[in-house]
Amino acid sequence: MLCLNDSIRQDDPCVQQLLSTIEEAHTLAQLILAVWPLVRVLALHVVEYVLAERAQRPLPWPPCPTCGAPLRSKGLAQRQLTSLFGPLRWRRRVGRCPHGCAILQVAPFDETLGVQPYQRTSRELQALGCALAVFVPFATAARLLGWYSGGVVSPRAVWCWVQAAGHQAMAHLQVDLDTGATGHMPTPEPLADGLAALPLALGADGVLVPFRPEGGKPRGKIRWREIKVGVLARLGQHRTRAGHMVTRLHQRRLVAVLGDIEMLTPRLWLEALRQGIQRAPQVVWLSDGGRGLWRLFEEQFAGYATGVLDFYHAAQNLWKREHSVILTSHR
Repeated sequence: MLCLNDSIRQDDPCVQQLLSTIEEAHTLAQLILAVWPLVRVLALHVVEYVLAERAQRPLPWPPCPTCGAPLRSKGLAQRQLTSLFGPLRWRRRVGRCPHGCAILQVAPFDETLGVQPYQRTSRELQALGCALAVFVPFATAARLLGWYSGGVVSPRAVWCWVQAAGHQAMAHLQVDLDTGATGHMPTPEPLADGLAALPLALGADGVLVPFRPEGGKPRGKIRWREIKVGVLARLGQHRTRAGHMVTRLHQRRLVAVLGDIEMLTPRLWLEALRQGIQRAPQVVWLSDGGRGLWRLFEEQFAGYATGVLDFYHAAQNLWKREHSVILTSHR
């Protein structure tokens, strides 16, 4: 039996240069960086082989959306996507209406794979680009994706992926909110072992965020707008090396909305249900002295949580009170 090195040389001569680069690498960093392009090539071979084998399996043809007649195969056509490992190509059957109805060609295998018509990049590449864009600028995320996949990714593409993911997430959120408004409970989020027995802490506040005056244009005076933010977490205990017990936050979740408290309320309540507010052994609402936030607590969370004014605002309000008393006594 041939070893992997020999089989690669025999079956795919184009990777010989990649193997030579690996052999010439001296340091560990050079070796890993030299191996990565070969890993991408091998991954493409494996995925394309599996796709070619599955594309030969029989699939039922759907009816024509215009006349209802079963579609008829027109042979094999090539499809290409840019994936995490580079350009991915496979051939699959495409069909059209036997009566000549004006419809686009249909590829049942693409639907099985979850690939949309005219889709040019795979979902996992888009997901990684969106995740990178959370932490780095779009241009940096595109550069990192290009290094990872061996191709070229534009910052504009990453921006479009983020926009599409945002619209999809908002649509899912709206469905959940509408479902919750009818009295249906959301599916609780699974908790790791031991977290369900920990207290649940939640709170809310408003923060000012700078916005551009016009979307997509960097010019103009900054507009500061308030974002309502809610935070939920399980409170655990951890012993430091010095032997001190400190509090650690687990299962941290964030809810934010560009709007007023009325818009925050159903979103925060939905996430609280997902985090098990009805089953938590202890629930604490921690907030400042804002009247709107405490009205939110009284209307939505008072039946499950104990309200606590945070230390800094409590000390501030106590000082204001004492300062007022001192000034009054000296008059």
